[in-house]
Amino acid sequence: MRKIIHKWKNLALTEETLTLPNNVSTAHTSVDHPGAVVILAKLDDKTILLLNQYRPSLKEWLLEIPAGTLEPSENPLPAAKRELEEETGYRAKRWHSLGKLTPMAGFCNEVQYLFVAEELSLSNSLTQDEDEVIEVQKVPVADLLKMIQDERVTDAKTIATVSKAMLCGKL
Repeated sequence: MRKIIHKWKNLALTEETLTLPNNVSTAHTSVDHPGAVVILAKLDDKTILLLNQYRPSLKEWLLEIPAGTLEPSENPLPAAKRELEEETGYRAKRWHSLGKLTPMAGFCNEVQYLFVAEELSLSNSLTQDEDEVIEVQKVPVADLLKMIQDERVTDAKTIATVSKAMLCGKL
């Protein structure tokens, strides 16, 4: 049986009794999450869009690539297109899927869908959410890699997406 302990926006804290593969029965508490999209937006082969975003949970600014939560029943690619435009004011002509990431599987069922966006153009449709404080930056890839090494970029989804893009020959 599954019980909702708390609900906020499109997230829910739930508790349920599970039987694990080793036949042990246990109560498990987790966060239900609709999923998210993460976008590595390339202005050209040497420059990407990076966001300097204030994160209230940490009470600090984080450098990260664009990302956003899926709406209920929303497919990842249209969500990625929406989030890129909302957060950066850019649209992309070419999209490439890098697969998915499971960032917090120990306590959350969130799946992040990773994309590379290319052939960007300004859309003038920057519509950040009311609770978002974001500065868009154009950053050379070499600088981004150095920022990851220097721990100026610590955001896990950014580091994972950059790594995956490099391994797939997309960066």
